[in-house]
Amino acid sequence: MSLACGLPLLECVYCLACARWAWKRCLHTGEADSATWGLASAADFEPVPRMCRLVMANYEPDLSASAPLLFAPPGGYGIDPACVLRRRTYADTRGRVTPYLLYLDHEHADIVLALRGLNLVKESDYALLLDNRLGKRRFDGGYVHNGLLRAAGWVLDAECDLLRDLLERYPDYTLTFTGHSLGAGIAAMLTMVIVLNLDKLGNVDRSRTRCYAMAPARCMSLNLAVRYADVINSVVLQDDFLPRTATPLEDIFKSILCLPCLLCLRCLRDTCIPEDAMLKDPRRLYAPGRIYHIVERKMCRCGRFPPVVKTAVPVDGRFEHIVLSCNATADHAIVWIEREAQKALDLMLEEEETMAVPSEQRMERNETLQREHVEEHRAALRRAVTLSVPDARAPSPYGTFDDDAAGRRPQQQQQPERSESFPPAGARQRMSWNDLIERVFDKDADGQIVLRSSVFS
Repeated sequence: MSLACGLPLLECVYCLACARWAWKRCLHTGEADSATWGLASAADFEPVPRMCRLVMANYEPDLSASAPLLFAPPGGYGIDPACVLRRRTYADTRGRVTPYLLYLDHEHADIVLALRGLNLVKESDYALLLDNRLGKRRFDGGYVHNGLLRAAGWVLDAECDLLRDLLERYPDYTLTFTGHSLGAGIAAMLTMVIVLNLDKLGNVDRSRTRCYAMAPARCMSLNLAVRYADVINSVVLQDDFLPRTATPLEDIFKSILCLPCLLCLRCLRDTCIPEDAMLKDPRRLYAPGRIYHIVERKMCRCGRFPPVVKTAVPVDGRFEHIVLSCNATADHAIVWIEREAQKALDLMLEEEETMAVPSEQRMERNETLQREHVEEHRAALRRAVTLSVPDARAPSPYGTFDDDAAGRRPQQQQQPERSESFPPAGARQRMSWNDLIERVFDKDADGQIVLRSSVFS
């Protein structure tokens, strides 16, 4: 009898929770995620449309000058086919990674490795996404997506020698990894592994390495997402669903037959669990690095507005909720990202020309913005520690890794991140990149550096 009386009460609680969740989601818009962020500058955002076009070039069957371009945006890809040093297709990668190309950009002094996004008809891409479970892969004091990390290891095994030769031949060029969707996650993993092992590419400086991840999947824990914000940049168009999808991708694909049940459970979970509890979950994955948010629509307004680009290194409120919008999937397309990013950049450049800012003042402004980005990154690291984000580290005088304030031995100032994370170079000459990834050091309960012993499953 008591059980029968309790059932209506449980139904009321369930209905109220669902109603509260639906009310909050209906009022939540994409522009609200970056309402408090600052505006991006044209100098910072300039590479984004160009990187989008390089990613889109992967979809062309033939990039030679004599072949017709099937998917080119207005104005073309803006690349010299003779400078495409290498192209890898699914046949070349055997499904280990999405197709990619290596482009030598002399005009912008850049060496770019661009990966395409998910192919909906390729089983190997789904297998790559499903090669993960919550908390499966621990890396550099945090958690990452196992399948994406393995794909990054395969790319570096195949292209390490060529990348090292190019960096030695062009010492003033930067090394840029970029990708879209699934490829964006792999590009972020590539950047992390490279930064932890810079001597394998000829002792290049950390500042020469960067990443632009277009519409990335959540691929790393919050402490890593903030720590690597100086080299990894994520680009999100308005209401894009993927960077906001906290539900593990493997759960979505495995629960297609019972997706409504999964969504109901997630509904209750998002309603009942406070955000600070989510921040303290060390296995929860996030979009990586600094985020550039392209905003082009407003609440209760029809049509598209001139795009505005907001940027920040957020810790809390880092795209935690999916936006209920008819554009949530369209905003994920690389075609729309490239189009709106180019519009936003053109508006920034037009505004600078209208203001007629002298070149000297423009250079000074760019230097000031770089200093502001460094300080913003350090502030994000401190906030992560303040919010008790698991394994978050306060900024050090030598970069974004541990300092010696705790009384331990001082670090080597020239290469703090490499000396902590990988064995000496002499012991690694015959090791693959996946072997190196497996040997990344972690910290024990006392904060001491210890060698990992796990292997790929």
